[in-house]
Amino acid sequence: MALYLIGDVQGCNASLGHLLDTLGFSPSRDTIYLLGDLINRGPDNLGVLKRLQSFEHSAKCILGNHDLHLLGVHLGIRSLKPGDTVQDLLLSPERDSHMDWLRHQALALMQDDVLMVHAGVLPAWTASQTLSLAAEVSAVLQSPDWQDFIQQMYGNLPAAWQNDLQGVERLRVIVNGLTRLRYCTPEGEMEFAHHGAPDVAPVGFVPWFEVPNRQTSEVTVAFGHWSSLPALNRPDVLELDSGCVWGRGLTALHLHAQGTGLHQRITVPSVEKR
Repeated sequence: MALYLIGDVQGCNASLGHLLDTLGFSPSRDTIYLLGDLINRGPDNLGVLKRLQSFEHSAKCILGNHDLHLLGVHLGIRSLKPGDTVQDLLLSPERDSHMDWLRHQALALMQDDVLMVHAGVLPAWTASQTLSLAAEVSAVLQSPDWQDFIQQMYGNLPAAWQNDLQGVERLRVIVNGLTRLRYCTPEGEMEFAHHGAPDVAPVGFVPWFEVPNRQTSEVTVAFGHWSSLPALNRPDVLELDSGCVWGRGLTALHLHAQGTGLHQRITVPSVEKR
């Protein structure tokens, strides 16, 4: 049985199929973990969700900011943005079932000592706390009150985590940390305006994984969300968004590849027509 982590697919269904063929993926034998932003900006979002749903328990998915954005658009809470390509999902006769499937996906997972998130982990959070906080949000998304939560989910404040946060402010910080985080201060204050590589970091902010003494430094954290991030080549953080939707490649990481005990990175070129 092989375990693969896959970065941001973003509606690039043809590239996902090409990658799975390259891996020799078999849903009866193997498991894939998708690190969020399953949909949007690419041409075949419906195809991606149908493919992943067909794999049942062999595909384990994490929600990213684009996936949550789709839920907001579905409810009429958010408007489509320039560049959004989710109309195929919004017009699907199975729209409601796809949205229900999406909101039942996780916000963080851990397998073989690798913590998986879409964007990042705030420096004050341990791995076990990250999983627990993600489960808080998942419980609300899967509850009858999920629409009320989506209505209040958006916003940049509070900008930092505090253990005594309650209610929607607590949930909003968790969502922002797990699905939007790139830069923060050493104290954990988040910044969302800058998407570029660390050499153009805003003054006073550093990539979340560079914060000294972050509480997840003793585990390996895998994440996507940051296609402009150069290769890190370090064992404690595994960056997997290789910019497929921008015409670059789609990347998988074979956990503990057979015969080596190491993680093997496999990237296929984007095959989407542009």
